[in-house]
This record gives sequence, C-alpha cells and structure tokens, in this order.
Amino acid sequence: MLTTLLAVVLAATQLTLPQPTGPLRVGTATAHLVDTSRPDPWVAAERHRELMVQVWYPARSVRGHQRADWVSPGVAAIVNPPDSGFTLPVTHGYVGAPPAPGRHPVLLYSPGFGVERTASTALVEDLAGHGYVVVTIDHPHDAGFVEFPDGRIALRDIPTPTSPEQEEQLLDKVLDVRVTDTRFVLSRLRELPAATAMDLSRIGMFGHSMGGATAAATMLVDRRIRAGLNLDGSFTGPVIEAGLNRPFLMLGSDTHGDEQDETWTRTWAKLRGPRYWLELTGSAHLSFSDYQVLFHQIGLPADQIEQTVGSIDGDRSVAIQRAYVRAFFDRHLRGRPGTLLNGPSPRYPEISFPAAAG
Repeated sequence: MLTTLLAVVLAATQLTLPQPTGPLRVGTATAHLVDTSRPDPWVAAERHRELMVQVWYPARSVRGHQRADWVSPGVAAIVNPPDSGFTLPVTHGYVGAPPAPGRHPVLLYSPGFGVERTASTALVEDLAGHGYVVVTIDHPHDAGFVEFPDGRIALRDIPTPTSPEQEEQLLDKVLDVRVTDTRFVLSRLRELPAATAMDLSRIGMFGHSMGGATAAATMLVDRRIRAGLNLDGSFTGPVIEAGLNRPFLMLGSDTHGDEQDETWTRTWAKLRGPRYWLELTGSAHLSFSDYQVLFHQIGLPADQIEQTVGSIDGDRSVAIQRAYVRAFFDRHLRGRPGTLLNGPSPRYPEISFPAAAG
C-alpha cells in the first residue's frame, strides 16, 4: 500500500536509512513458515497459512556477505520498475552473516495494517546492533505484498467493509489472525536462522499501528512475551478491558489524548504492570516507520509531509524512537533500569509524559 505510494511520487534519487548506532554489526536472514494446522484465513483456496519472517541479529563477522535490500526482489520489481528513476534503500544488515556468540533477548515485530514487515527497518536493525535478535513478521493478504521463496507474491486480499459493524468485525478478524500468526512464530523460534543466538526466556514484542495492538493482544493470551510496546496504534480487542500485568509502553503522536483515542485512556487504566505513556511532539501516524525519513528524502510537498509524518525532522524522530524503545526493552528484558523512562529528559525535549498517564 504505502510502497505503492512511493513508486508514484519518487524522483530520481537514492533512498537511504539512518546508520545504526549500536556497536555490533548486523546479520539478517529470511524464513518461510507453513502452519499446516489451519487454512489461510483470507484466501479460501490456500490450504495452509504461509508466513514470511525476517531475523535481524548481532553478527560475529560480515566479511564476504552482502547487505540486504530493503524489500525482496519481487516486491521491488512491483514498486520500483526499471524506468522509475529511483532506487530503494539498502539496509545495514548482511545476508546470512554468522551470529555473534552468546544468547540475546528476542523481540518480535508486527507492522501496521496493510504494511509489510520491512516498514520499521531503521528501528529494527538498530536494536540488532545493540544486541537484540529481532524477528519481523509479514501477515500475508493483510500486507500489500509478501514474496515467498519460490517467487509467488501474496497480494492484499482483505474484504472492504460496507458498514461500521462490518468494519468492527473485520478489525476483530485482522487482530485474531495476527495474534494466531504471532503465536505460531513464537512456537517456531528454535527453527529460525540465528536461533543459537536467541535467549527464549527473554522475549518482548512491539509493533506499529495495528502491529502495536497485536503486541498487546498477543501478550494477553501468551505469557512467553514478557514486555510489549505499541507505536501509535489504537488498541482493539479484549485487552482494552482485561489489561495486562506485565511491562507495557505506549509511544505515539499527540493524537491519543482523552478526546482523540479513548482506547489509549481505557487501556492505560487497566495496565497493572510497569506502564509508560510517551508522546513525540511534532510526529504523525507514519512517523513511527521508515516513511518518517523516506518521505522527507523524496521531497513530498510540505502539507503532505506534515499530514503523514508530522513536522519533526526525520532523522531526529528516528533517533528519539530508537533511544526510548531500546531503553524500555533494556529495562525489562536486560535488567538495566536506566533513567530515560523516569520522566522528561533534557536530551529529548520532544518526548512528553502526558498528564493522563499520571
């Protein structure tokens, strides 16, 4: 969906992602998982649910390995035809590089509704460079494009609701499918690339938009996830009333106040573990994705920039998000308390702790 928008507006330019800040080099590898216990929930003709995941991890060495492209070749051919005049980003992860020694905390990532697993690569690869193994999940037929190893590309195939009731039912199904996808991935972590580098006693999850709602909903039903984080996503499903008793962070734009997104205030009241509500001044919904920097690079008109990724500088926004996401997981998966989450910081005046968070 959003990658298609890029294809329409991009001028002749090389797009880039911000350099990771961690001390470790980053490896990456993809895996194709097949859940034979269920058919695809969106396409009845597909007998089994197939998923693509990508693992990002600290690498022992990257010598002899190539940097991974931002999206797979088949997807790139769709969104970036030869005559487009632009080049999609190359990531800072090296394909198939050997993992660094030791066992590292594991983070699962779920993207927004209609978006691919690559949408927050700048944040994901930075976490890997700081010693996390991050598993990003594609949700086929929900995402715009998912390419499988044999070259098949699953396109978005979500029905269009025609009433508010149908829309609510659709979102409930989207969430349920994503939670089931995520729990299946959790059950297969030992089979993934770089599994030897994973500490499966320390698992967290984060996501953007519907992916953030997925993190919360999965935590509610699966105690393997010890800490969760929602990047600017409205909550949905039973977690709003049931709450959570483990650490959870809500990081968003200023659109989640009392009168703008009641799901944040309602869920906040039910969080019984360590809880954090942070807002990033000058941000908008897509600020919490790679589009925060890419839309600036392609020179979108100022009004479109502010509407989609806000008025904040793109690189600054990414740097702030990296710092706070890492601080949260460092505190609750690594036992490094730090001070960044204790209140406003002069290093990051753009981050506020709303009064509603109390």
